[in-house]
Amino acid sequence: MPTHLITGGAGFIGVNLARALLAQGDWVISLDNYCRGSSRYLAPLTKTQRLIDLEADCSDLDSFMRRVRAFHSEMPIDVVWHMAANSDIPAGIADPAIDLRDTFMTTFNTLLVMRELGIGNLNFASSSAIYGDLGDAEIHEDMGPLQPISNYGAMKLASEAQIRAAVESYLGRANIFRFPNVVGPPATHGVILDFVRKLAATPDELTVLGDGTQQKLYLHVQDLVSAMLHIADHAPDRFNVLNIGPQDTGATVRQIAESVRDRIAPRARIAFGEGNRGWVGDVPKFRYSTSRLAALGWQPKLTSREAVARAVDEIASQEAS
Repeated sequence: MPTHLITGGAGFIGVNLARALLAQGDWVISLDNYCRGSSRYLAPLTKTQRLIDLEADCSDLDSFMRRVRAFHSEMPIDVVWHMAANSDIPAGIADPAIDLRDTFMTTFNTLLVMRELGIGNLNFASSSAIYGDLGDAEIHEDMGPLQPISNYGAMKLASEAQIRAAVESYLGRANIFRFPNVVGPPATHGVILDFVRKLAATPDELTVLGDGTQQKLYLHVQDLVSAMLHIADHAPDRFNVLNIGPQDTGATVRQIAESVRDRIAPRARIAFGEGNRGWVGDVPKFRYSTSRLAALGWQPKLTSREAVARAVDEIASQEAS
């Protein structure tokens, strides 16, 4: 049974990935600094006795190396899933040091740990933010030049470049997953959680950043995890880059706001802002090509609209509990 290290393992995606790996009978070491993740998300999984929950900050190399080395000497790690990053894009715009530390340096340090300990297999959570604002163009993996418009996207792109260089010199294999917007529980951030919490605070009105025309792809976290595992098993090369997403035109912010309102406070008024950007660095619209992933034999179960509808109900229940 292989042993997997998940950085950001107590976060939204990390918890769902850990659950899937444990279901396969594998061992999982979760490492998180708990800035957004929580050990309570992992608590139900610890009953398997094949999950180890560690607290450490990947941006602190000494602490990171010490914690991982201690376990690697007793339980050799076969695969690293690097999910840790800053997930608050506006915060990274306000303070660029946040993404330097939490998005790039966590990747750089993960690679240093892998080189030092001789761990050769890396799976990396990248983002559609690396492409920048390409309007109505269908985005595919070989597009260039890449021109991210947020610090988050810039640091994800820098991370991809650093991983490619590592494959050339010491990594055995790396898969780059370029995510769309991912939704589902346990939600720690994102537009649905934001709307649910806004309506809990002001049940008569839901304020929305932008005019609601922003249109993006949304993937349910269970589909995302399924895709990542499929790529890890089937991608053919030492270095693989794949878009992950549904095969549709996405959902608008207006549609999401209306769905949340209907679930939480049906009589609430929705107050839209101006312009089609919610914040500086926001990409208002993008279209993804997922033909490379489809050629590997994977398809999502839910469309963007279906993923949003399911996640609205799940996150509303999460916040009510």
